[in-house]
Amino acid sequence: MNKNFFIPGKSLLTVLIVCAFCISALLPACNTGLNTQTNNGKDVAKDTGVFVPPDTSTIPHDQFGDMVRYGRDLIVNTSKYIGPDGIAGKYLGNKMNCGNCHLDAGTRPFGFNFFSSHARYPQYRGRENKVLTLSERINNCVERPHNGSPLPLDSKEIVAMVCYFKWLSANVPIGQHVKGDEMPELEYPNRPADLHKGEAIFLKECASCHGINGGGVWKPDSSGYVFPPLWGEKSYQNGSSPSRVLKLARFIKANMPDKKATWRKPYLTDEQAIDVAAYVNDGSIHPRPQKKDKNIPDYLDFKYKAIDYEAGPYVDTFSATQHKFGPYKPIIDYHKAHNLPVIF
Repeated sequence: MNKNFFIPGKSLLTVLIVCAFCISALLPACNTGLNTQTNNGKDVAKDTGVFVPPDTSTIPHDQFGDMVRYGRDLIVNTSKYIGPDGIAGKYLGNKMNCGNCHLDAGTRPFGFNFFSSHARYPQYRGRENKVLTLSERINNCVERPHNGSPLPLDSKEIVAMVCYFKWLSANVPIGQHVKGDEMPELEYPNRPADLHKGEAIFLKECASCHGINGGGVWKPDSSGYVFPPLWGEKSYQNGSSPSRVLKLARFIKANMPDKKATWRKPYLTDEQAIDVAAYVNDGSIHPRPQKKDKNIPDYLDFKYKAIDYEAGPYVDTFSATQHKFGPYKPIIDYHKAHNLPVIF
């Protein structure tokens, strides 16, 4: 699966969304990202084998530590610094924060975290069909889930976020994954996603935080969102990681509804997570921003296109509708039978 990419409240999806994600890819969640590490690290590691990130109290009090703290603050309060009204620059196209998708400032297991980001970059990215540095990957999220413009790669903000990722990944072996840095697996129903069921789940579990119209809830000072938008022009961009049904469904399974679900005890079934992710990402009823340069193809090598990516062409025989909404197992089986990558 794609390991990088598209959030406190009561509802199901605290954005994706945006990343991204990018996030990401991008794509939506109910969390302000203000928490420091809250889990009992030793107990979690002992009971589950899940990686435990360092506590913020261990950030050094030197020049590097200052950049780590700034980088973390940028993840939590992205829009304040580089949003449309940013005090350090105006790069984002919306006021979503990185922490709306990368939960607990990117430290929550199975919450689009940054556990191994620094350890695994540079790496090949199928959408760009090239090897990206970590700095370039950050800009990828700025451009996609945040519908923005790239920062200079040597900017203080990019360097600070890379410093934060380096500090967070200090105990991760170079080039390796650790348990909890990916998203949970899904059992796929033998049917397409059911948008009517997804709508019912959204109204019951998500609308109380994200609003019936999916527009999210602002912070009191309107500098960003407490609960981010899930569609509309201020949400994550079409084609970003959270706009993909399976990518978002995995996030939902491990984290939503907030305060009800955990990665150790999901609240929704796999089918329900897929159904509500499909409802949120149904572009026919929920428009969202489109990429700015439509002349740049999303994938140059179709072999590396995620199987839930909604736009063709593809290397297989399945329609764009089936790629987006399923059923997914025939696509997976086809790729395996033809020695093609199965990418989520």
